[in-house]
Amino acid sequence: MNILVTGANGQLGSEIQANALRKQQYFFTDADVLDITQKAAIAEYVTQNNIGLIVNCAAYTNVDKAEEDIALCEAINHTAVAHLAAVCKEVAIPLIHISTDYVFGGTNNTPYTETDITKPLGVYGRTKRAGEEAIQQTGIEHLIIRTAWLYSLRFGHNFVKTIQRLSAERTELKVVFDQVGTPTNAATLANFIVQAIENNWYKGKRETYHFSEEGVCSWFDFATEIVRLSGNNCKVLPCRSTEFPSKVTRPAYSVLDKTKLKNDFGYVIPYWKDSLLPNI
Repeated sequence: MNILVTGANGQLGSEIQANALRKQQYFFTDADVLDITQKAAIAEYVTQNNIGLIVNCAAYTNVDKAEEDIALCEAINHTAVAHLAAVCKEVAIPLIHISTDYVFGGTNNTPYTETDITKPLGVYGRTKRAGEEAIQQTGIEHLIIRTAWLYSLRFGHNFVKTIQRLSAERTELKVVFDQVGTPTNAATLANFIVQAIENNWYKGKRETYHFSEEGVCSWFDFATEIVRLSGNNCKVLPCRSTEFPSKVTRPAYSVLDKTKLKNDFGYVIPYWKDSLLPNI
C-alpha cells in the first residue's frame, strides 16, 4: 500500500521516517513538495501516486504566534485538514490525524477522556479542534490521535533541547510548576502509528484516541529530570506561569487518559522517564 505522510519534516514526521517498516511504500512530503492548503494539489498527488492511506502530521504549533498569525494557523490546522478529509472521502481511503491536548481547557483534575467536553483556550487549540470536527463530519474511516508535550531527541527544536542548552550555559533556571501534563517522546508515538499501519488498526475505525506517555509531571519536574540526566551543574527553580506572560492561557492540566487506546489495541505505553533516560 502507498502511504502519504504530510508534515514529514517535523519532529513526529521525521520520527515516522526513522521508524517506518518498509513493508509499505511511504511518500514523505512537506510544504515544499505538497501544499495541503490546496485541495486540488492533494487530490492530484493522491491520484498520481495511488495513495491508500494518509497520515497527517502537519500542523501550525507555535501557540503564542498563532494569536497573531490567525489566517495561516487556520489554513494549516483547519482548512488543510478539511481538504485532506474531503479527498479521502472522494477516493475512499482512511486518514490518521494528529491532534492535541490543547482542545481542552485544562481545568480538570483527573485525566481527560476522549468524550470530555472540549474548550480550547486560544487560536491554536480552536483551529486544531476545528480540524478534528472537519474529519468527523465527513464520515471517513479515521483515527484522530491527541497527544501532548511532544518532543524528539533527534529532530527539531523542543523543550528538552532548550533545557539541555540553557542548563549548560547557566547556573540557575526558572521553570513553571503550575502546568501539569505528560511528556511524550515523538519516537514512541511514531512507533504506535507505524504499528497501527502495519496491523491495520485504522480499518473500520472512526475514532478519537489519546496518546501520551504514562505518568504525570509539571514542566519544572520535567526540566529537573532533563538537567539531572544531562549532568549539568544548574539549579532548577519552580515558578508560576505569571512570571512568563503569554498571549494565550496554556492549559493548567493536560493529562490524557489512554485507557481506550490501550484497551482497543493492547498497546503498552512507556513511562515518560523511561523514554527520556536511555537517550540523554
